[in-house]
Amino acid sequence: MPANSHRFRPFFKCLARLCGLLVVFLNLPTAHAEESPTQILFFGDSLTAGYGIDPDLAYPALIRKKIDAAGIDAEVTIGAVSGDTSAGGLRRIDWMLRKPVDIFVLALGANDGLRGTGTETTAKNLQAIIDKVKARNPEATIVIAGMRLPPSLGKDYTDAFAAIYPALAAANNAVLIPFLLEGVGGHIEFNLADRIHPNAQGHEIVSETVWRVLRPTLGRT
Repeated sequence: MPANSHRFRPFFKCLARLCGLLVVFLNLPTAHAEESPTQILFFGDSLTAGYGIDPDLAYPALIRKKIDAAGIDAEVTIGAVSGDTSAGGLRRIDWMLRKPVDIFVLALGANDGLRGTGTETTAKNLQAIIDKVKARNPEATIVIAGMRLPPSLGKDYTDAFAAIYPALAAANNAVLIPFLLEGVGGHIEFNLADRIHPNAQGHEIVSETVWRVLRPTLGRT
């Protein structure tokens, strides 16, 4: 090093410090870069698929609009098959879990009830679905949409069926929507001619019911 190099020592020290700071900065966690949209999966049957109406008017699509309006960074995936049972859902859940899930909305079982499936079987299938979701996404929030059946199916059975959902919610520390069709089920004006599936107005009511429960969970993901 030249004899007069001592005059450059302060410069080199400063440069070394700047390089050190740059290395530290580049290795800091980039929270904004790593953040990704909250992934919401609606998993259900015809009630979730929007049977008989434009899918864009079904409650999951309306929830998507509410999310956008609220400025929330979240993506909605609809995994619904008309006529699906809890057994059918169990068979296809692995396919739907190919991508990560942050919030899982389980809205299955109504077709089990209409077919008279044993409530123990329905509960077992729904629990198995939840187990698969948890295994793939341990931190996911589980939201369970409660279902109820027409009283014509008999009080003992309908009571046992309705009890499936709060029991599952309690057992899995899940969020419960007490009744997906609250204010819609049994109201002719909010249903299609079959008196089972909500019309567009009915889905608007369902979306409000779901949103009241879902919105707080978005702050916890």
